[in-house]
Amino acid sequence: MPVAVKRVYEAASRTDGARVLVDRLWPRGLSKQRARVDEWLRQLAPSHELRKWFHAKPDHWPTFRKKYLKELAQHPEADPELRKLYDLAHKKKRLTLLFASKNEQHNNAIVLKELLEGMRKPPTGTGPGAIRGMSRRDAAIRRR
Repeated sequence: MPVAVKRVYEAASRTDGARVLVDRLWPRGLSKQRARVDEWLRQLAPSHELRKWFHAKPDHWPTFRKKYLKELAQHPEADPELRKLYDLAHKKKRLTLLFASKNEQHNNAIVLKELLEGMRKPPTGTGPGAIRGMSRRDAAIRRR
């Protein structure tokens, strides 16, 4: 499953596949019609504090990645959206993660892409294996 990363302000194309916005705030000056977003997974965005910290220190990319993955692991509200992202990535032929940042090489969408492609270790309890385990546990609970 190919995963692409693209600024949300770039024109949508047929080759984008499922278009998923991974920012907390809606991009300025962009209509929903023009954005052509299939899913908006707000809870996968870094916290406001982390985003501001990285904006002030863009040369701290490795530290940002580590802090961002830690945030994803520690915030329970991100878990269902991570599950949804994994599902989309495995059900669709192509997935495009959309972001608004002007920094195209260093942003949260890049970290999520690496996570989906297996290049980054998923936050504890949020990887594809954990999702399969949750499904089994949920089924076992329902049978009781």
